[in-house]
Amino acid sequence: MEWQERDGLRWLRAHMPAATAAFSTRVGGTGSGPFESLNLGLLTGDQPAVVRANRARLADALDREAGGMLIGHQVHGTRVLRRERPPEPNPYAEDASPPRADGQATANPGLTPIVQVADCLPVALAGAGAVAMIHCGWRGLANGIIERGVEEVGATAAAIGPGIGPCCYEVGEQVLVRFESLGNGVSRGRMLNLSEVARRLLERVGVVETESADICTSCEPKLFFSHRRDGPRTGRQGGLAWIDSVA
Repeated sequence: MEWQERDGLRWLRAHMPAATAAFSTRVGGTGSGPFESLNLGLLTGDQPAVVRANRARLADALDREAGGMLIGHQVHGTRVLRRERPPEPNPYAEDASPPRADGQATANPGLTPIVQVADCLPVALAGAGAVAMIHCGWRGLANGIIERGVEEVGATAAAIGPGIGPCCYEVGEQVLVRFESLGNGVSRGRMLNLSEVARRLLERVGVVETESADICTSCEPKLFFSHRRDGPRTGRQGGLAWIDSVA
């Protein structure tokens, strides 16, 4: 992955076969206080007008159409919603309710799946002429969102964005037991390594071309929002993916 900057925004870019993923930071927006500055989330108390301005700013920086963004109401589930047309009205840019889904997928180069995160992993998947972006907290990982996303797009490659690292993510025994079948190395004591969990689940379903940011959102307050670090009143960064257009 490589850092990119444009118009004051900063993000990580990952190249996959015939596709691109971008993982935004909190840098370059107009929000203030706990939402400083590029908050993309509407549900934690920020001003809607500011959030929509930030969303438009991100779309412009990435040369993507705001009206082509595919976004959902994330519920830590395993639903991956595939769409080949932009929603009308589009909840990314307009006052509309998004469908409940923790993943978005498409084979349309004009559309951009996006998830919002503040410690959970944003995972991009590419293959068979399609892309997906999925929201991976421990519940989604344990219940099969990786498998569902890979199946939806025939994924052969993945990019795992920044999320809370094993340095900061202490969980209970009821969480650790869900990943015992993955073997040693996914946890140390009660500290869970979400990125390693995602990598092993991807390998289990045949996706071995995987790149990971391996950056802890909780450890980087200048770059990322973090629910574990800051509590419920904080912002959201985004993970986005799209099919590269053929000239």
